[in-house]
Amino acid sequence: MNAYFDEREVQDSEAREKDLFTRLPEFLSTATDKAPGLARWLTGIALEDIRSRQDLARLPVLRKSELLRLQRDDPPLGGFANIDALKGAHVFMSPGPIWEIQPPVPDPWHAARALFAAGVRAGDVAHNAFAYHMTPGGFMLDEGARALGCAVFPAGTGNTDVQVEAASALRPAVYCGTPDFLKIMLDRASEAGCDLSSFRIGLVSGGALFPSLRAEYAERGIRVLQCYATADIGVIAYETTNKDGEPLPGMIVNEDLIVEIVRPGTNDTVPDGEVGEVVVTSFNTAYPMVRLGTGDLSAVVSGASECGRTNMRLKGWMGRADQRTKVKGMFIDPEQVGALLKRHGEIARARLVVTREGETDAMALHVEPAGGNALDEDAIANSLRDITKLGGSVTTVPPGSLPNDGKVIADERDYAR
Repeated sequence: MNAYFDEREVQDSEAREKDLFTRLPEFLSTATDKAPGLARWLTGIALEDIRSRQDLARLPVLRKSELLRLQRDDPPLGGFANIDALKGAHVFMSPGPIWEIQPPVPDPWHAARALFAAGVRAGDVAHNAFAYHMTPGGFMLDEGARALGCAVFPAGTGNTDVQVEAASALRPAVYCGTPDFLKIMLDRASEAGCDLSSFRIGLVSGGALFPSLRAEYAERGIRVLQCYATADIGVIAYETTNKDGEPLPGMIVNEDLIVEIVRPGTNDTVPDGEVGEVVVTSFNTAYPMVRLGTGDLSAVVSGASECGRTNMRLKGWMGRADQRTKVKGMFIDPEQVGALLKRHGEIARARLVVTREGETDAMALHVEPAGGNALDEDAIANSLRDITKLGGSVTTVPPGSLPNDGKVIADERDYAR
């Protein structure tokens, strides 16, 4: 069995760096010709001179909040897409909303490499429980698995009983989805007397794979690895294993990406090992993102990986640089909490608290009443579900009891367990 997806994974690091920055000026020239919004964003910069990381660091970081504003001013894509690439393409909407398009090439989000590193091979059957609705998550892993030569069952989200029944009949070897839904499926299968022992590999994303949950899967005979992906870029980095199949520290950055770690709220890169915001430049000619600030926190892991791959390693997802928070694979944005407050004028202040119940994400909205009003917690909970598309509890707290720290979303999950 081949150890690597291709030889690029083990090329000399300096050769990879030279190749990326040799290609970058021409890419920037082509991208700005085809994407007028990107051209406006980079106005006044001599793009032909961007030939190193130091040069790239002179460009502004494009953060999601700014991209959201630009798309609203020039809908739907803010001029950041190559219009020619829209022909025959999927268009997706992520929470915000932020719009993305699917590049018209095989495996457009470069997921096959992550699947291969997880142990998936041609001929495997994959049960894909990522959402195919509105957002590109399901399509990302679907395209990658099929490019690798797998058959894919597009299960999507929800309908747990039906998914268990389908997996019991189809006998897939591979699970793709959020980290906790596989446990939900396995537990439901045990209750129903269904056999899901065919699962032997999992590639998960969209949430934290807690060590306790990974260990539980291992006890059930399933090796689960994770990848770090965004709707705008695709798979940014992925876990690998040693020769014994054990997960190695950090995540290998995908090929054809330039990843930087910058100080949150600035354009400035930080030293290796320091936690900062993940900023990515891709060579995607359909939807070119240049120094896109993901809003995610991570850090560079020094040294080479034991697996033999030579690209940069990230520590993995370490939280959000802003308050935008991922819950059950979906982002919750502070603007959504603001929309709920506008809908319910009887609320003075609110704070969405994200926790973990067992191995599943949970959220609770803490609300202070305005002017002594009695709050209808059921109605507020219905609005929370309507706006975020996720369920959560609502708790009324005394006026003035919420911390005065500017937070409307508080992630209180313990990522060390």
